[in-house]
Amino acid sequence: MKYLSFYTLILFSIFTACEDNKKTSVEKTSDPSSDIIVVDSLIKDEVPEKVQENEGIKDTTYPLLTNENVVDFLTEYGKENPETRVRISTTHGDIDIELYRDTPLHRANFIYLVKQNYFYGTFFHRVVPNFIIQAGNSDNRTTTRKRAQIGKDYLLPAELNNNRIHQYGTISGAKEYRENPDKRTAPFEFFIFLGPKSATGHLNGKYTIFGRVTGGMEVVKKIANMPSDDGDWPLENIYIEAKILP
Repeated sequence: MKYLSFYTLILFSIFTACEDNKKTSVEKTSDPSSDIIVVDSLIKDEVPEKVQENEGIKDTTYPLLTNENVVDFLTEYGKENPETRVRISTTHGDIDIELYRDTPLHRANFIYLVKQNYFYGTFFHRVVPNFIIQAGNSDNRTTTRKRAQIGKDYLLPAELNNNRIHQYGTISGAKEYRENPDKRTAPFEFFIFLGPKSATGHLNGKYTIFGRVTGGMEVVKKIANMPSDDGDWPLENIYIEAKILP
């Protein structure tokens, strides 16, 4: 029972680590059917000067994304922007990723966010050793502003028909669990999986896997083991940048 309780606690921590999150208070749900926890955003006034310089998106001519227009927009954007390789840079090293073409909406959305400079100034904001690290949020006003400029309420349709499963280094979209029977993805956050296959039962078939790490898993592991608070938020802000690779 001791070991069972330990692994139950680990799994519960993971369930809470895969959603579109903003941080003010960490309130874990007691609903056993819930995969994830909602974390409301704590907005800070003290923002690094470098982040303040990049607080807006790059191109404001694109439409505000909504659930009504997101599929058409990303379908067309994906045709015009076919890139699949991205480098995520952190103070602990670089993580190179490949995005899958058979998840076209998720690929196009990620490329769009990279080119719009969304990820600049966000963090790896949730870390669970031997399981996942999650990125794409922060407790800075810049992130809230960028989400508002891009479209803070849209979700991505699930792309689960490829029968892909979570493995070491796979990249998945975070998922809203409230009123989300279609398993739609919250567009601004993603997580990298490190954990054992035995711990993927609540992930496979529920979270869209849209890429994989091709280099830098040692950086992923280092970040996963950073000290964190009770809500799995690292005690050190692990800022990220993202750029398209040729």
